[in-house]
Amino acid sequence: MKKKSIVIIVGLAVLIGAGAWYLGRDDKPADGAAAAGKGAAGTNGGAQPPAIVNVVAPQRQDVPVVLQANASVTPVSTVDLHPQTTSTIRKVHIKEGQFVKAGDMMFSLDDRGERANIDKARAQMARDAATAADLERQYKRSQELFAQKFIAQSAVDTLRSQLDAARALVGAGQAALQAEQVNASYSSIRAPMAGRVGAINVFPGSLVQLATSLTTITQLDPINIAFSLPEAALGELLAAQKNGAVVVDATSGPNAKAVSGKLSFIDNTVDPLAGSIKVKALFDNKDASLWPGQYVTARVTVQTIRNAVVIPQAAIISNTRGTFVYVMDADQSARPVPVARLHAFGLNAAVSGLNGDEKVITEGKQNLRPGARVKLADNAQPKRDAKATVAAQ
Repeated sequence: MKKKSIVIIVGLAVLIGAGAWYLGRDDKPADGAAAAGKGAAGTNGGAQPPAIVNVVAPQRQDVPVVLQANASVTPVSTVDLHPQTTSTIRKVHIKEGQFVKAGDMMFSLDDRGERANIDKARAQMARDAATAADLERQYKRSQELFAQKFIAQSAVDTLRSQLDAARALVGAGQAALQAEQVNASYSSIRAPMAGRVGAINVFPGSLVQLATSLTTITQLDPINIAFSLPEAALGELLAAQKNGAVVVDATSGPNAKAVSGKLSFIDNTVDPLAGSIKVKALFDNKDASLWPGQYVTARVTVQTIRNAVVIPQAAIISNTRGTFVYVMDADQSARPVPVARLHAFGLNAAVSGLNGDEKVITEGKQNLRPGARVKLADNAQPKRDAKATVAAQ
């Protein structure tokens, strides 16, 4: 029993001694680290290192304010030709896809019946004219006889009324002749305007009626493009239109050459469901680069901001305090400057609030605070924004 107690006591003593040695060993490095920390704090004085940033010099340039929309090409006018009488096609004077001028002969219908009616009306008018001439001679003779008191006044009056009726018949005959000539003119179908002929649906010998579509004529020069813009742009459109012609550019593809026209129409109502306003632009189309039904991209230049200050959009910060940018002052500190975005285009934006000679911070601004120390990145110099020199697309 005594031996067992002695062994336990000796073991406890060994453990206590080892623990005391270990604790004494750890205290020394800790004290050394604390001393080193104090020395380092004394050297830096507790100051934060300057933030590494990149800056850009603002550009001054004219910035066009452009509204873009998808548009479709629509003809100024298009005509679907129908006959105005029932007849058969005698001759087709045109070909599909042909360009015609106003008044060009397009179709000839069988007009034999109309020509016969014209001859009949002329003969009727000649007969009525002869009757009227005979009555006029009788009336003059009756006046002479009445003066010599050979006939009564009633006889003269009767001839007078007969003469008036005959003259009326001559007038009716003239009107009937004109009506037959109008009916005969329907047998010659001419182009009502200049344009391009579409598909021809009839051939010589075809029976045509009022509902028969012969072909279509579409005017290609000039030509319209129609598109819609947000109702928020209505004020800018109306203001631009008051200041003169509003330029509209249209492109049919990424590699296609842009063509320029002028705004010609602003609808009188805003679509309340879509929140948009319909507009049209008129284009010269002598080379037929625009085709009816074609989809194009329209760009409307509503104004040009002259000598605007242009900076990268990446430099602009928006939060609950407003919209601003950080600029680097001469003492290498960051200063916030409130700005207003006038127009954004591509990677850049025209803004107000800057003089144009500042060094605007573009990178490293996320951790900045007003008055914070900043430092340019290695080998970084204030650079001008190369993209700002490109006009708005």
